[in-house]
Formats: sequence, structure tokens, C-alpha cells
Amino acid sequence: MTPSVVRRLALVLFTVSAVGCRSRDLGPSGGVLVVSAGADAETLFPPLAVGSQGRAVTELLYDKLADIGPSLNTIGDAGFVPKLAKSWEWSADSLTITFHLDERARWHDGRPVTAADVQYAFRVWTDSAVGAVQRVALASVDTIAAPDPRTARVHFRERTPEQFYAFVYTLIPLPAHRLSAIADTALHDAPEVRAPVGSGPFRFVSWTPRARLELAANRAYYGGSPRLDGVVFVVAAQGATVAARLFAGEADFLEQLAPPDFAQLPADGQVRARAYGGFDYSFVQFNLRDARAGDLPHALFGDVALRRALTMAVNRTAIVRSVFDTLAHPAIGPFSRTQWTADTTLRGIPFDRAAATQLLDSLGWRDLNGDGVRERGGRTLAFSLLVPASSRTRQAAAVLLQAQLKAVGAAVTIEQADFNAFLDRAHRGAFDALVGGVRTSPSPRGVRDLWGTPGPARGGQNWGRWSNATFDAQVDSALAATSTAAVRAHFRAAYQAAIDDAPAIWLYEPRLFAGLHRRLTVGPLRPDAWWSGVASWSIDPAQRLPRDRRAAGTP
Repeated sequence: MTPSVVRRLALVLFTVSAVGCRSRDLGPSGGVLVVSAGADAETLFPPLAVGSQGRAVTELLYDKLADIGPSLNTIGDAGFVPKLAKSWEWSADSLTITFHLDERARWHDGRPVTAADVQYAFRVWTDSAVGAVQRVALASVDTIAAPDPRTARVHFRERTPEQFYAFVYTLIPLPAHRLSAIADTALHDAPEVRAPVGSGPFRFVSWTPRARLELAANRAYYGGSPRLDGVVFVVAAQGATVAARLFAGEADFLEQLAPPDFAQLPADGQVRARAYGGFDYSFVQFNLRDARAGDLPHALFGDVALRRALTMAVNRTAIVRSVFDTLAHPAIGPFSRTQWTADTTLRGIPFDRAAATQLLDSLGWRDLNGDGVRERGGRTLAFSLLVPASSRTRQAAAVLLQAQLKAVGAAVTIEQADFNAFLDRAHRGAFDALVGGVRTSPSPRGVRDLWGTPGPARGGQNWGRWSNATFDAQVDSALAATSTAAVRAHFRAAYQAAIDDAPAIWLYEPRLFAGLHRRLTVGPLRPDAWWSGVASWSIDPAQRLPRDRRAAGTP
């Protein structure tokens, strides 16, 4: 596939509406943006940042070589916005892309960003000892050469429609002069990582884990000084507190309003809701391995028939209506319907309580002692459901799930944990089932990280350790295909395999609404990354508050 063909494909494939121009004039400079956050960044180290807060912070601190453009195109390079790379060019066979770095780009300590930083980042990202979950996205990259300090030449093993996207969207250059002397295995907790020196529009000031994180404007930013003086993330462990801070004027922005928040929006118009699409979906993920017995199958969820029976017992439409009213859709499978490979015609497992009951009976699960809970072989049909305390919607869904599963004789205990503890248990596989949610990337390739067979060479966030050879093969074929029809066909087969094997109950796809204080002026919010335009946001001088008089990071 030649670059020109790749670019033409991009124009044909995507009809996602434009989300605007990042350079739009949004007002005067000054003021500190306060973001009310339901969870803390799990890390400030880009290779390990997978949660929304972690990505928001690291992508304000560090720049990519190029970023996805307003069209959200992932095929070829059409619409991509230059960042650290001011330009790039393809080889005739599309197996090499040469990036020319912006000579004005500097790390926050004043050192220039060089091709060696790109090489170093590639080494770190692909080192299994580091454990970057997105490293599988870089599997098609062979080597990176640095013919001179301003030129990074990326050689690919194979041509794929998304090779440009996969590289620039994943790999964030890291400051080799500050980190390369540290062993890769020690990077997680290195002081240089916890007080990072980045290349982006904001620089690090301070971090009190699970409480407050401050960034200040990088006035020497090569892309132009941010309008804001700084950004502060204030963390609340309880979901209700997150919105309350915004309504009370203690914060300016909330990433996502929960359905109950709409009824509490202040009548004075101080806070407004802004829709910005959605790449999110939520699910009940079954742990297919026993957390207490290594790689042995889970006593309940190792059985696909039981998983299907529990799925049939859940009325997802009723849950969506109860929790979201019209602000969400029932989920279909391991994807968001806004992704271009989404298929709404797939065969799902329908809600059918009678069929679920019959299937459980046939599997030998019966209520032998009349207490309402089924037993088999001395084990009760009981399990725990882990839920993040910061998410009111997932908590509400969990309560409804508990009631619906009780109706077929399954006893569910709901466990709440703050978001960081939730993530820790998920990563360790220390759960029976959990109510999870993801914000997918614009590309469908992320499904391999989330649901593909995990392994030391593949990375991934497949917390339930589901493994399905058909799914893996179809996803791999889709990511290697060069025609849109073939890509769609392979993803359709992969999605259907996941739905049929029921590693999860696909719950809902919420529509995203941010909460904004009226003193804040923002541009378009990108569905996959609301923070992408923060450097151009502004705060009305007439509505400045005492907290704005002190720029973040100044004494």
C-alpha cells in the first residue's frame, strides 16, 4: 500500500464529524483551571498511564510526535496534527516514515528534544520489564534510526492501514538525558518519573497522591504559551463530591456528569453541560482464573455455559433506563458503536430469565436448601462484584445487577474500592467479577489489549484473563488487512466470538456530557481526549477568583 493510497483510504473511511480547530482564539490569558476528578492519575509515566486521569496529565506534560486530528481519522496520516515533529515523509514502499523534529521543541529543563529521545522511548515502551500495556501497538515497528539529532527514521516490519496512527498515538518521546541512566525495571518509582520533565504545554509543579496535582503553564512552549496559567486536578474519592465541587464553584470542569447530576445543575446557569460524543463502554468482567489458585480456572466463571446463563439473566435495557434514562445505550460487545468497525447487527445473548433458569438447572445448579441460592457439589452460586467507589453509575448498575441475578438464584456481594485500589486489584486479578469501563481509542486496535489473550510479549489489560483463539486470530488478521472490507469482516468475526463466549456482560455505552463553569471558555472536546485543547482554553477575567491570582507553581 502506497502512502497516497493510504491517504485516499482515510478520506473515504471516516465520516466522524469534525471537532474543531485547536488554534481557535478562545479568549484572554490568565487564570487557573481547576478540574474536579473522581480518581487520581495512577502514574505520571506515559508508558504506564492507561486511565483517563493518567492520560490527561501525561499528555499535558508530554507531547507526541504528531496527534490525531479533528476528524479522528486513524488510517494513513490524513488530518494528523504536527507536534514535536514539524513534518514527516514516507518511503516509496511505505515501510519507513522519516520524522523531522521541530528545532524549537525543548524539554522543560531547556534541553532540546532529539531523535535520541524517540529512540529511547521506543526502547522503554517495548521492554517487557517496563510493562507498558500499549506496547503491542508498536509491534510492527522494527527499528528507529537517528541520522541526525533532528531526524527520527522509523522502519516498520509491515505495512498496515494504521501504522502511522499506531506509532504516533502510542509512543510519547521521553527525556533520555534524564532517564536513560535508570534501569528500566526501576523507572516505575524513580524520583525523576514522579517529578517529570516533559515537553508539553504544561510543566509539573506538585503531586499529593489521591488529593491534588498541580501543573503550570510552560511559557517557553514551542507551540505557543498556553492561555491558562495552570491546571489543578483535585481528587475526590466519592462520586457525589466530584460534581458538588463543580456546582459549588470550587472547580471549573468535570469530565463527565452522571445522570443524577443533571437534576442538580444550578438554576442560575453557573454550570452547563456540554455533550462531546463518546468512546466509552462498560461491562461486568468475569475473572476466568482463580485469584487464589494461580492459573487454575475460576470455580464458576471457567464454565462458558454458566457465563451465558448469567448473561441471559441480566436485563441490560432495564438497567440502562434506570441508571441513565436516555443518556446511554445498551452495549453490544467489546467496542463502542462510535468506532468505525462497530456492527449493530451482531447476534447477542438475549435477556431471557426463564431460559437462564433452565440452563442453570441443566448445569446442576439447584437451590437444595430453599434459601434462594443455588448450590452444586457443595459450592454455592455466589461471588463478589468489585465496583469503583468513584463511579455512581457503576454502583447503581451493580445494585440492579445484584437484584436481577438474585432472581435466578445467584448471590452477589458488592465490594466498593476507591479507583486506584480498584485498578490495583484488577491488574492483579484479585476479584471474582468487576464492573469495568473503558474509553476506547478511535482505532479498534485497542480491543486486542483489552480482550486479547494476555502474555508477557503482548502486554494488555485483559484483567479477566479470557483467552479465545478465534478472537485473537480474527483481530490479528483485521489489523494486518489492507482493505476496509476485510478489516470489517475480521472484526465482525472477532466481536461475535467475544459475544458468544461471554467473558463479560456488555452493559452500556454512556453518552458523555462534561460539566463546565460559566467562567470557563473551551473549544471542542475530543471524544477520546477532552484535554487535547486545554492549552487554548481561557477564563473570563471578569470572573477571576482569588485562586486565579496565584498561578500554579508560584510562591
